[in-house]
Amino acid sequence: MAKVSVRQLEVKGRRVFVRVDFNCPLNEKGEISDDTRIRASLPTIRWLLENGATVVLGSHLGKPRGKPDPRFSLKPVAAQLERLLARRVYFAPDCVGPAVVEFLHKVPVNAVVLLENLRFHPGEEKNSREFAKGLAGLVDLYVNDAFGSAHRAHASVAGMPAFFAQAAAGLLMERELSYLTPLLGNPARPYVVIIGGAKVSDKAGVIKNLLPRVDRLLVGGGVAFNFLRARGLEIGRSIYEPEVMAEVARLVNEPKLMLPVDVVVASGPDAEAGKNVRVEELGDSDMGLDIGQETVARFSAEIVNAKTVVWAGPMGMFEKEPFSQGTVAIARAMARAGANGATTIVGGGDTGAALARTGLSEKMSHISTGGGATLEFLEGRDLPGIAALSDAG
Repeated sequence: MAKVSVRQLEVKGRRVFVRVDFNCPLNEKGEISDDTRIRASLPTIRWLLENGATVVLGSHLGKPRGKPDPRFSLKPVAAQLERLLARRVYFAPDCVGPAVVEFLHKVPVNAVVLLENLRFHPGEEKNSREFAKGLAGLVDLYVNDAFGSAHRAHASVAGMPAFFAQAAAGLLMERELSYLTPLLGNPARPYVVIIGGAKVSDKAGVIKNLLPRVDRLLVGGGVAFNFLRARGLEIGRSIYEPEVMAEVARLVNEPKLMLPVDVVVASGPDAEAGKNVRVEELGDSDMGLDIGQETVARFSAEIVNAKTVVWAGPMGMFEKEPFSQGTVAIARAMARAGANGATTIVGGGDTGAALARTGLSEKMSHISTGGGATLEFLEGRDLPGIAALSDAG
């Protein structure tokens, strides 16, 4: 899995394309509400600037469906990047074409350029060779630092590298691979994985791929109710996906799997309080919204004694105070495991957001920027964006 690093490229005086993931959430006013993804790319950008490169950044934002849409312009991202770098960011009017070529000729050497949204062109998502060639023609070197987009077979991710002698991993991509690759090999043991979140359809492949590799796999969140139902239990009005029950049934009796023994239930997510019940005692009108106290204790005991812990998916509806305690408890247990010397890795997306609310993000070894890419990687799939990078050595 070792890939050529940006550190191995001769970048001085060269124009370097960096595929970044600046797909940041925006508020109603069109302002960035969370700049985590921008901050994650700063080490690569700064390294390139310090080593004399001109940095040309390419990203998508939202789903503009292959045509320009002012709601998804990267202009607010350019302004925020300017603030974070404390230097000017040149914002290009487009991402390919004569206007961009002319624009780049006027930009000074060793500057930072942000191209307009790559998805304003249908060729990006279609992985058009012509579009990839147009992007490649703007620069001398290619770097991918967008792990969060590595599972997309898009032009800037999978198509562009073919036009360069070497396609390198950025520092963020390198860090992601250094933490995630060992998880599919033989990490330090005990090796514990925690799976949660709402949908089992997103996680069934990960569970299947990791079960033979782990010592314990703890299942909470909405995912757990599919497994409880597969064991013949009534789950009331709790979330489950009938279309994947056959796959769940094949996994439910695996000895390494740990399911909740109690859950917090209420009439619905807007209830002001919940009650703790055994999983055998859910009523017809009950909706399971968090793991229960005994489950927290059992899961925590497994986590704090582990040497490698991976967490993907909250334990309940963490956004609502009465149903956040299981997720908070898991975050605390992971922090304790880290203090005991364990490697603690958190999947992106909702898990990262849930962790941020606990104030324990800095206690983790690594928080992946991936979301879907992290899950597909742990499922054992080849990610197009990683496969397209040059192998080291």
